Amino acid sequence: MKIKVLLVDDHAVVLRGLQFFLKMQPDIDIVGEAMTGTDAIQMVETLQPDVVLMDLMLPQMNGIEATRHIRRHHPDTKVLVLTSFVDKDYVVPAVQAGANGYVMKDIMPNELVQAIIDIHRGQVKLHPNVTEQLMSHLSAQPDEAPEAGDPPLELLTSREVEVLRQIARGRTNKEIAAHFNIKEKTVKTHVSNLLGKLGMNARTQAAVYAVKRGLAE
Repeated sequence: MKIKVLLVDDHAVVLRGLQFFLKMQPDIDIVGEAMTGTDAIQMVETLQPDVVLMDLMLPQMNGIEATRHIRRHHPDTKVLVLTSFVDKDYVVPAVQAGANGYVMKDIMPNELVQAIIDIHRGQVKLHPNVTEQLMSHLSAQPDEAPEAGDPPLELLTSREVEVLRQIARGRTNKEIAAHFNIKEKTVKTHVSNLLGKLGMNARTQAAVYAVKRGLAE
């Protein structure tokens, strides 16, 4: 079954380029296009895409707020940020909003297709510079320390903690499975369980949670 993708960007030329390339991909079905954050939310409601390819600089409602709304109200819909901005003022809020991935607009076409596929499979896709910005910010900011209202780590089993540690290090489900010598399906179950216990709907949020607790070291 094809991956249903919604394109969101306020530049028509970008939408045309993405549409032209992605519609030729056998695994992808472009179900719609939106040029504002508000339209993106409405189209997610009606079209129920698997993946939203989200720009950040949008009129009416920016991409970060749109991402937060989509991930909160439609947790099965993944959001892959596609932008030109890589500084922490965009990266950190986008990840905290629940974005499942964050890639740059200079990404190679075949890499973008793979990112969409990986996101749909439940993996995290972060540009290397994004990962560096995120980890550097969380490690350097004292106000990013675990808060009293955060779910306690004790909610997780020892294996779930170890899986969380691997997520924080950017490992895919396949890599985690190989690391622990278990089936990838078992890893997916662990990830689903730990996200549920922590009240989260994205691996990126779990990674932030883990970094705050020093699990990525």
